[in-house]
Amino acid sequence: MRYLIVLLFLVVGLFGGELGWSSDYKQALKSAKKEHKLVYVFITSDSCQWCRKFENKTLKDKKTLKRLYSEFEVVHLSRDRHTIPKKFKTAPIPRHYFVDSNGKILYSSLGYRGRVCFDAFMDNAENKVRVTK
Repeated sequence: MRYLIVLLFLVVGLFGGELGWSSDYKQALKSAKKEHKLVYVFITSDSCQWCRKFENKTLKDKKTLKRLYSEFEVVHLSRDRHTIPKKFKTAPIPRHYFVDSNGKILYSSLGYRGRVCFDAFMDNAENKVRVTK
């Protein structure tokens, strides 16, 4: 069942106009706790060209998506359409946050990043968890 959900997210992400990710931050935290994962929060706006570039380049990479879906709960929040928790900055964008299942920010960055750099972001977030354990 979990494999089917991941496959569905991949199909929506690759062929949909939007990411098709959840915008429910609280639910992502609950799922992360249950699945023993971190949460990746991607904050955008509807008119951000760098956000679209990140979505259309970095997030279309099959290896990147596979890693994101297997190691993280993913959340997409548009500052134009969603209520964003106050602890997250919403300007400038795009914003990238990696948080633990309790909502503690482990690693954050902003701006467009290519696949290699974004992969390093995921490594940095996971290394923060290893160091604090």
